[in-house]
Amino acid sequence: MVKLAKREEQIMIVFWDLKKAFIRDIIPHLPDPKPHYNSVATMVKILEDKGFLSHEAVGNMYQYFPVVDREDYQKHAIKDIVSQYFDNSYPRMLAFFAKEQNLSEEELSEIVNIIKTKKK
Repeated sequence: MVKLAKREEQIMIVFWDLKKAFIRDIIPHLPDPKPHYNSVATMVKILEDKGFLSHEAVGNMYQYFPVVDREDYQKHAIKDIVSQYFDNSYPRMLAFFAKEQNLSEEELSEIVNIIKTKKK
């Protein structure tokens, strides 16, 4: 799976939230400055070429929908971050965030409980 550019990720987030949409429907959900319709159409086509979106014809327009699940992309993106910045060490990544984000004892305990629950 390829890493998406920032604007591509923003577009995919809108599609993941809306499930299905025409290009004109996603533009209001994008952060400012709003891109031009043609720019979004180009990026949607690129996302379709990359295998993230597909479409169905509705009249003379295309309605697009995600093909890649948000959670699958998140897993891939996190693996890239852990690999690139933390030498493939999840403990190093968690230690970094605990230190940099000044996580409370309660937040750290919550993370440990989530990990223990997921391991079962």
